[in-house]
Amino acid sequence: MAAETRKESGIGKDVTVYICLLILAAIQFIVAYQNMSATQKFKVMLTVALIEGALALFFFMHLNENRGLMWFVVIFSIAVLLGLQYGWTDSYRLIDGVRWAR
Repeated sequence: MAAETRKESGIGKDVTVYICLLILAAIQFIVAYQNMSATQKFKVMLTVALIEGALALFFFMHLNENRGLMWFVVIFSIAVLLGLQYGWTDSYRLIDGVRWAR
């Protein structure tokens, strides 16, 4: 019974986070149509996207409550990003061709 009341009282926090995500999405929309350099626009958009992602992960996936799950997501994400970096070098083969096959 206590868990149900706690769950019902937490809806205000979820709505607040959802409204913050909508505001951040509106900021991205506004920034997209601003007259600024591509580098500045990229930096602003990346920053806002990282904030949006962190909010969604921490509150909607409840990573702020479960430290073990949070560390799993962090370590898994880093492993995937490192794996992507390893595979990107193969893309040069498509541009230059396979030198040793000629």
